Formats: sequence, C-alpha cells, structure tokens
Amino acid sequence: MADETKIPKGRVQRSAKLGTIVGSQGARYAGTRATNLVRGGEASQEKLDKRHAEAAMKMVETLGQMKGAAMKIGQFASFIDTEFIPEEYREVYQEQLAKLRSDAPSMPWEKVVKVLEEEYDGEPVESLFASFEKEAVAAASIGQVHRATLLDGREVAVKIQYPGVAEALESDLRNAGVLVRLAKVLAPGLDAKSVIKEMRERVLEELDYEFEAQNQRSFSRAYAGHPFIYVPDVITRLSRRRVLVTEFVEGLDFDQIKELGDEERSRFGEIIFRGSFGSIYHLQHFNADPHPGNYLLMDDGRVAFLDFGMTKKLDREQIELEQRAFDAATRDDPEGLKQALHDLGFIQKPSKLDAERLMSHVKAIGGWYMEDDEVLVDPIVVMRMIEATHDPRSEYFELMRRESIPAEEMMGRRMEIGVIAVLGQLRARRNWYRIMREWVYADQPATELGRQEWEFFESRGNERVPGIASGRSRA
Repeated sequence: MADETKIPKGRVQRSAKLGTIVGSQGARYAGTRATNLVRGGEASQEKLDKRHAEAAMKMVETLGQMKGAAMKIGQFASFIDTEFIPEEYREVYQEQLAKLRSDAPSMPWEKVVKVLEEEYDGEPVESLFASFEKEAVAAASIGQVHRATLLDGREVAVKIQYPGVAEALESDLRNAGVLVRLAKVLAPGLDAKSVIKEMRERVLEELDYEFEAQNQRSFSRAYAGHPFIYVPDVITRLSRRRVLVTEFVEGLDFDQIKELGDEERSRFGEIIFRGSFGSIYHLQHFNADPHPGNYLLMDDGRVAFLDFGMTKKLDREQIELEQRAFDAATRDDPEGLKQALHDLGFIQKPSKLDAERLMSHVKAIGGWYMEDDEVLVDPIVVMRMIEATHDPRSEYFELMRRESIPAEEMMGRRMEIGVIAVLGQLRARRNWYRIMREWVYADQPATELGRQEWEFFESRGNERVPGIASGRSRA
C-alpha cells in the first residue's frame, strides 16, 4: 500500500497527481452536468452537488499531500473569491481550499523528527527542549509548526521543513506547464505564467530557514515596541537551515477574525495595510507573501505578523519612483504617469502607448487606494483588480500586452494582490488614499493608528518619508 504521508517527489509522479485535479475532476463535473441537462430534476441536482463537493475535497486532499508549489497555488486561490466555477458552488470550493491555509494535512511525528535529528547532529530533542508537542499546530506548503517549551520555560513555535519537500519543489518548477494549467483551473484571473516564473526565481529561497530567520530578526527589531504590530523573536541558537524556532504567539486566526464586527475587521485590515505597504516607506523592506494564515489578532489588539520566508528590500530611488507614479495618477497627469512607469520599467516604448488609456488602466488596478473616500474592499473589488491586471478577457488586455512587469517590481505586485485579497475577505473599509498620502506626501496621520505609528517611528529617531511638494495642495 502506498504511503499517503510521503510527499511524491518525482516529476512524473507529481505530474500524474496534478493531472488528476486538472483533468479528471473537471471531466467528472462536465459529465454530470451534461447528464443533468438531459434528465433534469431534483435527483440530478443532488448528484451535481455531490460531484462538486467530491471534486473540492479531492483537490484539497491531493494538493495537501503534494505540498510544495502546487499547494501554494491552492492556498493563493483560497483567499481570492474566484469565478472558476458556477456561483452556487463557490462556497463549497472556498471552504475546502481554505483548509490549505489553516488545516492543511500535517506529516506524522516519526517522519519530521528525523529532520530535527539531522539538523541537530543527532542530539536528542529531549536535551534541547523541556517539552515538545508531537501533534502539529499548523501545516503549510513547505513545513509544519509544533509547539514546544524551552529549558528556560519559554513557549516557542518550531517550524520543521517537510522531508523531501526540496525535491518536490524542484520537480514542480520543472513541471511549469502543468502548474500553469492548475493555476488556470483554480483562478483563471491570475497571470499563471508570471506566478510560475516568480516561483522559479524565489520559492527555493524559502527552503533556507536561516535566510528566513535573518529576515524575521530584521522585522522584529524594527517593530519592537510598536503599538499594533508584533513580530515574534527568533531563537537563533536553535534555528537551522530546515528548522526555525521562534517565540510562540497566541491569538484569533483569520477565520475567527472574519466573524468580528465591521469596525474590528476594518481595524485589522488597516493594520495589514500599514504593515505591508508601510514597511516599504518606513523600513525599505517588505514581506512579499501576504497570506491570511500569517496573521493573528492578539488579546491586546496587536496583530502578530508571521512567516518572513519571502521578503524584498528596495533602494530609495525605486521608492521615489513609486511615489511619483502614485502622485501622477492621483493628480490625473497621464503623461507624468507614463513617464514614471517607464522609469520604473513597466513601459519599454512610451511613445506607442495612449497615456489616457494607461491612466484608466492604472486606476482600474489601484483605484481602491487612489480615491479620496472611504472604500469598502470586497470580493467584487478584488476580482475587478485581478481582471484588470491579468485576465485576457479584460478590456485592457491589448494594453497589458504592451506593458511588462520588471523583475524589481514582481514581488511588489504580488504583495499588492495579496493585500487586497486579504482585505476583500475581511470586507475592510477605510480611506486608503489618505493613508497612502502619509507615505507619499508626509501628510499628517489619517487615522488613530497612523498617529500611533508615526509617534513610534519618530520616537526612535526615524524621519518621515520625504513628501512630494506637488501633492500638498490636495491635502
């Protein structure tokens, strides 16, 4: 009997599993639907409902077993309200895909403990930790998390990389064509080829937990004492290439947060927005992988930011170009916007582009934070943004073909899509434009959280981001 807890590593084996999701599940749905069209009736509808439920559960089961890049695509699709199936069945798929975020299948202790033993050079776990829970408290695409207690009594989270996941990821990256098909099945609004290209360039970095530990230490120092953002400390002496030990944090998870009231959800959303976009301007460093499973709402109202495996640093010149583009777009200056995007590398031949059309496209993508009004970010706003960014069915498709996403901007665009997807699930409402002005024009804080944040950074000797003078007249 095949070992269901073992990650399939070979290219052929993983291709076959992906093919099962992309091919046979779709075929079963199509066959059932065709039968229903002929027969009709309540019994036929029940059969179709059952097929959808089975397809969703099989998809999650297979992706969960595979881990790696395939599971990452499933996780990404899980927090975007996609339109890849009929509306009446979306909730079934979303519910099942969400399990890849918060309830992904973990590997048994006897398998992951071997990774600990190898990374600790054979030293028994009992000699390094006072206690160690063998049941994982969370499982993701590359590793799973166990709760443990240090010898000095501190509670810690121990992220252990799955044995064999490195080989699985390498197989997935060689299976780019199959992954593109999978991405189109799960979320056809995504630019699947760009997603796979980014994975090829970046995802292998996540296999090195020492690299992640370095990133997390940087963010933890920068936000130490922050009024509403918390980054857990790294226990450096116990962290290794495939083991990351950090302070254990408790709080409400994303599904629990979605059950809170409107203002509580919006406050949480504002914190995600400030932590994701704001770190670009405060730290010149941002987390490129916003994901609902990476946030916890702590009892004291702070939000714990977790998982720093994929981050990016920016130089001051690139940040100033981003400010110029925002400034031109919000001042309705099409020619200025075209020049700024050319300088950023999005446009190779600006003379061949209609500046007014380009302005319309940019506002279709970023209008939610360019409008001077309170904007409710919901799934409709999210899908419009994704459609305007990637979908061949978009009215801007011909324009998109003339544009490009430079390597330096790829992770920033990933972050932006991830943040709006999270806000859409929260149904968060804020004047996002006024918050952006704090970073672009050095405006006074737009919210109470903004006031607290600026006081925090100024108390540490951090100067405000230099503002753009032309924007002050609109304050």
